[in-house]
Amino acid sequence: MPSSPASASSLFAIVPLDGGGATSRHAMDACYLCGKPLSRDFDVFMYRGDTPFCSEECRAVQIDSDEVRERINTKILKERAARNEQRHGAAASEPNITRAGNVPVAS
Repeated sequence: MPSSPASASSLFAIVPLDGGGATSRHAMDACYLCGKPLSRDFDVFMYRGDTPFCSEECRAVQIDSDEVRERINTKILKERAARNEQRHGAAASEPNITRAGNVPVAS
């Protein structure tokens, strides 16, 4: 069986889909927020499973940013739902709108 780059170094080595060319960057090389290079000698602060940060401060800034984004998205979704409810509620309450039903047709 031919040896692959992944099996040569470790059973669980990650090989990039693009073959690991010069433009490829490993996901754990730099802080997600500030881009500071991460060292194997220092702690890496993780968030949401696979996002690395160089410090607790960078991670906290990202967490705060994500929470604000989620609150804004929730507010937008609620406003859209309220507008849709108003549109559908107004259309159903108008007396001159009739809905088609099963109507016998003479042949």
